[in-house]
Amino acid sequence: MTILSTEKVKLNVSLKDKYEAIRMVGQMLVDAGHAPQSYIDKMIEREESLSTYIGGGLAMPHGTNESKALIKSTGMAIITVPAGVDFGGEEPAQLIIGLAAVGDDHLDILTNVAVLVSEEEDMQRILNASSEQELISIFESGMES
Repeated sequence: MTILSTEKVKLNVSLKDKYEAIRMVGQMLVDAGHAPQSYIDKMIEREESLSTYIGGGLAMPHGTNESKALIKSTGMAIITVPAGVDFGGEEPAQLIIGLAAVGDDHLDILTNVAVLVSEEEDMQRILNASSEQELISIFESGMES
């Protein structure tokens, strides 16, 4: 099972709020078999205690520490939101990456993603991706280095 696949990428999504965003990425993780349905509630619980907005238009919703035992395998789900959605940061989140990670995998993924999107040019390439496969290619090339 791959961390990222076309079934776990949605481009140019329109959302009413961050909870809809969390449910959408959470459901993609559930549908892909990374975590059970109850993990989505833990993602929302995590968001209510501490925002998962990282900065620069990126939010990375994930479950609480207690929910780690629920996770079956490491996976990411990505949605791009050109109009942005408010996650409580200085600017709206345009890139939302849902994360379910086994063990310490989440630390590596968070680091890799943060480095990838810290470059404004790479962030624009992600937001302007014309297909799910193109977005995945950007992430795969960025996360290997």
